Amino acid sequence: MPVGIEAWFSQVPPITRAWLVCAVLTSLAVQCQMVTPLQLYFSYKAAFNNAQLWRIFTTFFYFGNISLDFVFHLFFFMRYSRLLEESSFPHQKAGYFYMLFQCAVMLLLLSPLVTMPFLSSSLAFVPIYLWSRRHPSTHISLFGVLTITAPYLPLALVAFSWVLNGTWHAAAGDLLGCAVGHVVWFVRDVWTREMVGGKGWWSEPPDFLRRLMNEI
Repeated sequence: MPVGIEAWFSQVPPITRAWLVCAVLTSLAVQCQMVTPLQLYFSYKAAFNNAQLWRIFTTFFYFGNISLDFVFHLFFFMRYSRLLEESSFPHQKAGYFYMLFQCAVMLLLLSPLVTMPFLSSSLAFVPIYLWSRRHPSTHISLFGVLTITAPYLPLALVAFSWVLNGTWHAAAGDLLGCAVGHVVWFVRDVWTREMVGGKGWWSEPPDFLRRLMNEI
């Protein structure tokens, strides 16, 4: 591995880095026919009735076969997950993991309602949405063509995904991620500030998780 890539990789925050590695390895495993997508998707029947509990996790790591859509989702997820982890959760591995865990649980509960076997793109859009809400005045250049402010970024990416795949269904997972991201932003930022007046259990990781990640 070139030194430049190795140095860049080591600078990626730990939770984002671990998620990125799992996503790339999962897609490579499918591409090399070591596993099939049928072994990775999530359904309550397969996961719980058939005791295939790994599906609870693999549904968040498989972004599809290596393609333009795969690169699109992985690039924007990595970029804004990194920015969010560095700006809102500096040296707080447990805090960022806890936030993603809460979002993952919400997505698993919603998945039967929207019939989505893979929730990777949905979870990947949560950091994008949350970062855009926490940096509302930031200007972003999309592909050097269009300049927008951060709050419009998630919708712009959803539209691009729609155009890229040619069907609205391809963007349904991204929209679900935006919806969950909005709930997280409202509860953690708006509700906590205006109604509670301080952080609660939903925004502070439990002690056992902080111990597990050597933060206590």
